[in-house]
Amino acid sequence: MSESFYTNNCPECRTNLIEDSGKGECFCPSCGYVVIDQIENLGPESISTDLEDRMKNARTGGPVSYSMHDLGLRTEIAHSFKDFSGKPLDSSVTEQMNAVRKWHSRIRISSPKERRLSNVLSKINETCMSLNLPKLIVETASIIYRNYENQNTAKGKSVVCMAAATVYLACKRCTVLRSLQEIVEATGPYNTKDTHLKLTSKYYRMLVIDMDDNVQQQLSIDHYISKLANFSKIDVKVERLAIKMAHLTEDHILAYGKAPNGLAAAYLYIAAILLGVNVLQRDVSSLSNVTEVTIRNRCKDIFTNFKIRIILKPQGIITK
Repeated sequence: MSESFYTNNCPECRTNLIEDSGKGECFCPSCGYVVIDQIENLGPESISTDLEDRMKNARTGGPVSYSMHDLGLRTEIAHSFKDFSGKPLDSSVTEQMNAVRKWHSRIRISSPKERRLSNVLSKINETCMSLNLPKLIVETASIIYRNYENQNTAKGKSVVCMAAATVYLACKRCTVLRSLQEIVEATGPYNTKDTHLKLTSKYYRMLVIDMDDNVQQQLSIDHYISKLANFSKIDVKVERLAIKMAHLTEDHILAYGKAPNGLAAAYLYIAAILLGVNVLQRDVSSLSNVTEVTIRNRCKDIFTNFKIRIILKPQGIITK
């Protein structure tokens, strides 16, 4: 039993009152006068350390999400054919529930604007899931499209290309390295990828101009090296050495006018050779979307402008 003294006194004998939180009473210890017999408990409903138990006791819904056209506040009718007691429903009630469920879905997306919003947001979720992008990119892309839809009209525009353009702009804002071609390829298997790529580029420029979005954020060479290292599943030591070499040569004019993908591939290839890791130029070029000739030219530029000195650590001699 946990007790706490009240600041007020007993109305009968003027003694300090005691609160019994176990019984929910407030009484006088001298005369036994019960002042309050039902004290409100302002603490948690249940004391549980398990996340699953806390989720079962929670009465709130899911968090508000901009990736859903109704912000995740909708109410769904479950696809169940049993009543509250577990008994199966008869055929007439089942048909009635199916009709109610159908009209509920139609009313939820009634206008063409809401239908278009639902289609674009669904495509954004599919694209980000295909690219394994974080939830931040999904929410940012959804907010970008919502803001554009409020300022302008997206009527007549391709849903797939519009979703790809918003995802690309969200990656630019959040400094996540993804090329436009990768995002367009993740939208689905289309025979006219070149047309979709051009249209997505057009929509991206339109979003930047119409929304006055300043996305001119310069990504460092570290992002490109880390991306190639993750895709190639190479050793972490190779990635660290490549980043170290990039930092030592970042003040040189070597990178002027050069594609960052080619430089990152060259640094990673040189680091792999120095550490004795077998990496083919063909594999690095396919992951970085550059040719093998570009990698060789960048390696030649690095070796021409800089000298690489290898310091071997002496190994101790074991004697018996």
